[in-house]
Amino acid sequence: MVNITNVSEYEAIAKEKLPKMIYDYYASGAEDEWTLKENRNAFSRIMFRPRILIDVSKIDLTTTVLGFKISMPIMIAPTAVQKTAHPEGEYATARAASAAGTIMTLSSWASSSIEEIVSTGPGIRFLQLYLFKDRNMVIELVRRAENAGFKAIVLTADSPVIGRREASIKNRVTLPSYVRWKNFEGMDLEKLDKTKDNGSHTSVVNGLYDQSLTWKDVKWLQTITPLPILVKGVLTAQDARLAIQAGASGIIVSNHGGRQLDYVPATIMALEEVVQAAEGRIPVFMDGGIRRGTDVFKALALGASGVFIGRPVVFSLAAEGEAGIRKALKMLHDELEITMALCGCPSLKDITRHHVMTERDRPRIAPRL
Repeated sequence: MVNITNVSEYEAIAKEKLPKMIYDYYASGAEDEWTLKENRNAFSRIMFRPRILIDVSKIDLTTTVLGFKISMPIMIAPTAVQKTAHPEGEYATARAASAAGTIMTLSSWASSSIEEIVSTGPGIRFLQLYLFKDRNMVIELVRRAENAGFKAIVLTADSPVIGRREASIKNRVTLPSYVRWKNFEGMDLEKLDKTKDNGSHTSVVNGLYDQSLTWKDVKWLQTITPLPILVKGVLTAQDARLAIQAGASGIIVSNHGGRQLDYVPATIMALEEVVQAAEGRIPVFMDGGIRRGTDVFKALALGASGVFIGRPVVFSLAAEGEAGIRKALKMLHDELEITMALCGCPSLKDITRHHVMTERDRPRIAPRL
């Protein structure tokens, strides 16, 4: 077994183990994949401003999200059909998240159902949701999440249509025969599945998604559930303010892992604008490009209340199953702990904007004439 020292190393192992179509589905982005790469590259342009001679003999990573105490500000983002990565799929992810004392977000397009996830044991879970043209599908999913004890709804708002993911187009991505969209069993998706493009994932979801979705639908969602709603896909101050006006309980700064619209900013670059617009009225989280505990610290310093990770979970799942996800979460936890100690921050509340320097903070030196 390879001695894994950081979560990025899992991707190479996953690439070797997974069929090309499946690896490309998880790893690729939209069009030129500039945003996909920028999600990572942007972190390297943020530097630390550590403080010294501060007592860091005890480091506390615990925090609360929507009133729920978790072990660290690192949570699991929704990723679809995880059984294509490993036979245990979302079962393994749910158990690993619970063991780590953090939150798992279950994709609507999961290969394990809401009820099956509950069967793995206790845990804090959110349901990721799209608003479909058929609102009865939405109502049914929300009711099932409520009955299963899920704690929040994560509304993905950046996907009126699926982005142009050229790797998936070349591979003609379809679900393997052994994988099903378990949350939609009995909803007669098979008929739609065969209408276009040989039943590609893109044709199915584009046929279901409501392209007329507006902020009024976020308010409608609140009429059918008491669960708090996080709006995922916010990248601008304007939309942050509209999310608050619409009654959102939280915001997730996200560009869908670079899989939707290419040439949008890296989420770490968009984060501070959104945080400033939120003015502390609701928590702001982010996902996209996080591979190190140092990345998590940078996000917290720029105002995030926590982060969500997606690809590191899928790749560690593919490499080592549940054990891989547990290791990935522990590595990120331990890296964040070390970063906090070296920056002079014994607790999360001690992490401030003054601990990082972005490109905007650097003095511009006029060229000599």
